[in-house]
Amino acid sequence: MSSFVDTNVVVYAFDRADPTKQRIAVELLESDVRLVLSTQVLLETWCVLTRRLAEPLEEAEASQIIDELSKLPVVATDPQLVKQAIQTSRRFNIAVWDALIIEAARAAGCATVLSEDLQTGQEFDGVKVENPFA
Repeated sequence: MSSFVDTNVVVYAFDRADPTKQRIAVELLESDVRLVLSTQVLLETWCVLTRRLAEPLEEAEASQIIDELSKLPVVATDPQLVKQAIQTSRRFNIAVWDALIIEAARAAGCATVLSEDLQTGQEFDGVKVENPFA
């Protein structure tokens, strides 16, 4: 079974500010677990790596990282996925961006979302959140 990876998990692999989370994220990305992401995760990762880190990466380096991440299965955000995310956001009272992550995971057939942004153990109609840093 595949696991969907949220932006925060990917970013920690390149953020030296928290060595423990960095180690866990790197181990996860290098593991044999089949990981899936979305176009949303790719774009958010690039933005965080180049603008929000205490020591931002050069845009060229961040672009190379996105190229590597793009070798994983990537769920494209389309109008149908957006509509499903809006419904999930309303139904579970979560941010629409988090709902878009949940719906991308569902579209990819993932039963698990690896994220620290949502409550670990929370389930959204068959898609469960796990915090790999907990």
